[in-house]
Amino acid sequence: MDNQRTVVVQTTSDIDIVEDGYRWRKYGQEVVEGNPYPRSYYKCTYRGCCVRKHVERAFQDSKSVITTYEGKHKHQIPTPRKSMINTFADLSL
Repeated sequence: MDNQRTVVVQTTSDIDIVEDGYRWRKYGQEVVEGNPYPRSYYKCTYRGCCVRKHVERAFQDSKSVITTYEGKHKHQIPTPRKSMINTFADLSL
């Protein structure tokens, strides 16, 4: 039953996606009745991982981001990718 775990996290942020260490692919978006802010849907990109999350802003407070995770990762957090700044710094032009 661990695979069916649901966790809801509410944070305050100016951006919709709060970094959590995992890599995600967006697969949908919809407007939820009664909320002017769309809800976005994501899947974990790790091969074989079934964890999904959806992200939306609270209709009462546009600074409040609600992220709902469904499932449990059965893998480690991926190693961080190099930032674009580091990538460009590594280039010798």
